[in-house]
Amino acid sequence: MRIISGKYKGKRLTAPKKLPVRPTTDMAKEALFNILNNRFYFDELKVLDLFSGTGNISFEFASRGTEKITAVDGFQGCVRYISKTAEALEFSINTVKSDVFKFLQRTTEKYDLIFADPPYDFDTEQFLNIADLVFEKELLLEDGLLIIEHSDQTDLSEHPKFSEQRKYGGSIFSFFEVE
Repeated sequence: MRIISGKYKGKRLTAPKKLPVRPTTDMAKEALFNILNNRFYFDELKVLDLFSGTGNISFEFASRGTEKITAVDGFQGCVRYISKTAEALEFSINTVKSDVFKFLQRTTEKYDLIFADPPYDFDTEQFLNIADLVFEKELLLEDGLLIIEHSDQTDLSEHPKFSEQRKYGGSIFSFFEVE
């Protein structure tokens, strides 16, 4: 995995092999950040990275100047890796070891952007539950955006807050926003 742009552009990061993760590919990540670059000023964002795994997305935001990042994952090894790497790179990433659904139920924070990359083998209801919780709990700030990464086997377009999707290789990013 590598950081695509920003302060650490081109930096390769090697996560431990034993982590139960499927990092977003460089191609998909680059395409996603090109979209976001046209919509947001990264240094002004407050970001929540759910199912953060290796921290791939969090590190990309941090390299681009985002200072308010919370990375949530249920696996202690992932949280430890993100914390250690963030410290080494002097990134301001708050890591939380928690079941994502429990975290969404109890948090009162609001974010400009929430990115979720759950396991692709989740059923559609589990993916939709993420969106439902984000909007029921009003976790997005005004003009905020929820992005859920999933495979082309999953269709989230029926959700009332769904706005669009983009496909890159085997990955799809579904975008949701407050009307």
